[in-house]
Amino acid sequence: MNNHRPQSWLLRALKGALIGTGFILPGISGGALAAVFGIYEQLIDFLAHPFRRLKQNIFFFLPVGIGAIGGIFLLSFAISYLLGNFEAIILWFFIGAIVGTIPALWKDAGQKGRSAGDVFLMMAAFVAMLLFLLFGAPLFSAIEPKFSSWVLGGALIGLGLVIPGLSPSNFLIYLGLYKAMTDAIKVGDMSVITPLILGVLLVIAILSKLMDYLFRTFYPQLFHLILGIVAASTVMIVPSETIHMSLGALAASAVMLGLGTWLGWWMSRLDQATR
Repeated sequence: MNNHRPQSWLLRALKGALIGTGFILPGISGGALAAVFGIYEQLIDFLAHPFRRLKQNIFFFLPVGIGAIGGIFLLSFAISYLLGNFEAIILWFFIGAIVGTIPALWKDAGQKGRSAGDVFLMMAAFVAMLLFLLFGAPLFSAIEPKFSSWVLGGALIGLGLVIPGLSPSNFLIYLGLYKAMTDAIKVGDMSVITPLILGVLLVIAILSKLMDYLFRTFYPQLFHLILGIVAASTVMIVPSETIHMSLGALAASAVMLGLGTWLGWWMSRLDQATR
């Protein structure tokens, strides 16, 4: 495809908008969507070697970046309202979004082979991360929104970009920073946005070259490790209020779970349908 054609720019802007939702929408990974949409490898290569083919990469990723920024800001308005008024029900939508992406992530993880050791690594990562999140609750649940907290939040967002399958929003919910972040983005609060950007840039500067090497050298092992981490972080956002819900709220949660599953499935296959 000619990257200078309007259709190509619009498609990459759409991909960018959807990838941007991976930085805001719990359960969906911006890095995973970049991988599914076929631009992850080029993105990591660009981040790891920014001055190699600089002009070509800038023209390629400009519409992606514009789309991502638009997706982040527009989605922040909706997320802020919905989590403020229907948190438990909306969380089931997010959980469904994860479930919908699992088949594509499993397929991606096995693209370069899959051994019993890779599956064991995935299960071990799930157990280890679940134990970490469970026993780390007293430590992390007390985090207050401040400059260092937002740098940490930005670092998690950066991890979601360089590590496919890792949804930073899952951890931001767990740390109690998620809604305050979306509220700040919605109103353009630079006291939050600035440290977020700083955290993202720090992670990119530190990890992009490492991830470029690891994915080229240990692709199956690293991807299965990520799958285990994603599964564990997803379990932790299951709302405990569910057991006390009314029948109407339970029905709404089931509908949201189904819609989220469909959305995750659809987004993970959008690029194949539009090529």
